[in-house]
Amino acid sequence: MKIVFSGHVLNETIPEFSLLGWNITKAKVRQTIKNPKWTGITKYGQPAFMSLINEKYILRVIAKREGDIIRVITLYIAKRGRYESTKED
Repeated sequence: MKIVFSGHVLNETIPEFSLLGWNITKAKVRQTIKNPKWTGITKYGQPAFMSLINEKYILRVIAKREGDIIRVITLYIAKRGRYESTKED
């Protein structure tokens, strides 16, 4: 599986998180996709991969599958309880 990042994620989102004090790296995004704590589907049918950032927040990665390639469309930080399942694995 190959993971490709959109220009939006590389040029805007990750640098913006860094300016706000969040340490979100490409490695963290890859880890979230390869070993998510939770998964889901957006209302538009795109896969969502989620992992913990800390006790209060999760990283949510929205992607698009293109055969053997996963293209990271966007990612964001969300408060816990909004997207992850109520059952912890």
